[in-house]
Amino acid sequence: KGHIAIAGRDINRLRHKELPFLRRKIGMVFQDYKLLPNKNVCENVAYALEVCDATKGEIAHKVPKIIELVGLAERTNSYPKELSGGEEQRVSIARALVHAPRLLIADEPTGNLDHDNAREIVQLLLKINQAGTTVILATHNRDIVNNLRKRVVTMREGKIISDQMQGKYII
Repeated sequence: KGHIAIAGRDINRLRHKELPFLRRKIGMVFQDYKLLPNKNVCENVAYALEVCDATKGEIAHKVPKIIELVGLAERTNSYPKELSGGEEQRVSIARALVHAPRLLIADEPTGNLDHDNAREIVQLLLKINQAGTTVILATHNRDIVNNLRKRVVTMREGKIISDQMQGKYII
């Protein structure tokens, strides 16, 4: 039992019409990227703003900056099938960040990546966190958890069994 507050709002007390506005303050990154195959890097990132009715000027201003942040400035016109797994995940992260969320939830973002790409994605997530965005990283990767030495909340069957400020992998 308990309460969940995001951006200072108790989510149990939100009205239905407030949910879309709360969702805009949360970025989601998935293990399988969820990229649109018929859109290039730039268009995939811009799409997150388009569905929120951003202006063309806003999109033109924000998208190149976020693509640069994730290190894909040279790949803006590439389509998902032309990218490596690490590059696809960077596009996914850029799309999740382009609307400047206060919270980024990364669900197994390294699960489909080799060791080197996984390390680069974790470093990118750390950089994002250091810039002020709260990052929740869900992973089964023992090395990532143990090397980060960040707060670790361990769950089993939907229940919290451990909460450590400088935790390590215990299961």
